[in-house]
Amino acid sequence: MIFEPIHMSANDGDEGDLGVALKTRAKTKRPPLYKVLLLNDDYTPMEFVVHILERIFGMTHAEAFEIMLTVHKKGLAVVGVFSHEIAETKVTQVMDLARRHQHPLQCTMEKE
Repeated sequence: MIFEPIHMSANDGDEGDLGVALKTRAKTKRPPLYKVLLLNDDYTPMEFVVHILERIFGMTHAEAFEIMLTVHKKGLAVVGVFSHEIAETKVTQVMDLARRHQHPLQCTMEKE
């Protein structure tokens, strides 16, 4: 909670007496963030994963290649952290593009 002083004048006959009242204001919380994860599979071509990372996540070719290798070697990688709505949209875009190209690539999101 944040306390803000409110200056008040006394109107009840105490001419020189000024009081300070405190008004509470709830601190605004930031919305939770979500990690978007790409999962490895044995069928989706590495070039397609790089293409997804460049097109949907706006990565450079070098960044996309590095993340793709992480997914390939470790089984998954965080490809970005976003608000719920943006993370959900990115997951949907990845899954739709993968399906259209008949690749089993999986993309999920989880609360950070």
